Amino acid sequence: MKLRRLLPHRITLRARLTLIYGGLFLAAGVVLLGVTYALFNQQLNGSGPKLDSQSLPPASQTGPPLAKDIAVVTENGDRLTGGTAEKWLDDQRNTLRDAAVTSLITQGGIALLVVGGTAAGFGWLVAGRVLAPLHRVTETARRIADASAAGRSLHERIALQGPDGEVKDLADTFDIMVERLDRSFDGQRLFVANASHELRTPLTLGCALVELAMHRKTASEDVKQLGESLLEINSRHERLISGLLLLARSEHEITDRSPVDLADVVGHVVTQNAPQAWEAGVTLREEADPAPTTGDGLLLERLVHNLVENGIRHNTGGDAAWVQVTSRTVPGGHAEVEVSNTGPVVPPYEIASLFEPFRRLGGDRLVTAKGAGLGLSIVRSIAHAHGGDVTARPRQDGGMTVTVTLPLCPDPNPART
Repeated sequence: MKLRRLLPHRITLRARLTLIYGGLFLAAGVVLLGVTYALFNQQLNGSGPKLDSQSLPPASQTGPPLAKDIAVVTENGDRLTGGTAEKWLDDQRNTLRDAAVTSLITQGGIALLVVGGTAAGFGWLVAGRVLAPLHRVTETARRIADASAAGRSLHERIALQGPDGEVKDLADTFDIMVERLDRSFDGQRLFVANASHELRTPLTLGCALVELAMHRKTASEDVKQLGESLLEINSRHERLISGLLLLARSEHEITDRSPVDLADVVGHVVTQNAPQAWEAGVTLREEADPAPTTGDGLLLERLVHNLVENGIRHNTGGDAAWVQVTSRTVPGGHAEVEVSNTGPVVPPYEIASLFEPFRRLGGDRLVTAKGAGLGLSIVRSIAHAHGGDVTARPRQDGGMTVTVTLPLCPDPNPART
């Protein structure tokens, strides 16, 4: 198990191709070295020191010469005959063979390693050059997948140039897929925005008619009670439409940014929601430390407002009920807003689903639900549009803690020169 942890998680395609190139080259080099050794050894066995002409038998004599007729002359000029000459010849032949074989294997092996390493290096370079377009496809796909706002990077294309091939076909297919997704997301956001605007008109007209009927002198108590119920339903529908509009707007990248101190936003939102908290029997506390960031002030205010409103609305009430709002800076160059609240126990496995549109705790989808189910979805979209992130965790005693992390603005009020 420990050995597996020490090994890399994966070997890249470039490394695998380099290992294949180098391995094949070394295998071919070993085979070539073996064949050379065999041929060299065969040639070496067929050669040896020349015999003295006086040791040769007469021309009329047939058969091999006898050992006593062999005579050799050494490098020192000594003349050896008989068994001494034959032994000297064997020793010279063995010495020559050993030296030649040692030289061939040693120097050939060193040369093979040097040339093999060079070939592996060239293989690494060639594999990198061949796989460069594929890396470009991967990097583009990763940037789109890691985009901080939904769909905001779908306008990016690979636009790979070069001869037709498998990699170019892959890049072109990827561009076509991203283009279709881009059109689909744009159409979806445009439809939500247009539908929300169109729905506001009949709701406003219906609200006006209900109020007109309620304020007539001849209106009975039943009519007034029915009118109040209809106005409450219309109010909920208006909140839903406003949430859809805000959700569609917040999914776009924030291009016009200005310095915003989250401490000011927290103080303003807490003041706005204090009456609602008092009516719900919830103690609203704040700890607003400086937390400068950049972005759209109205959207950031809506982000904090949704978190505070959510903490008040989904609370238990009573003397022990509270909502804590905190702004601060954290190491790593980030500004944070954290909202904690008491309330019912939230199962950990339901935390992720609460950030989806129209999802509520326990799957509540009734008309009489406390909210439209878009509050946390809007919070996440605004955070992503500002290059940040949002996390949530349940509290052990009930309720949960939501933390929004945004990029820190190092100097929200730069000195003028």
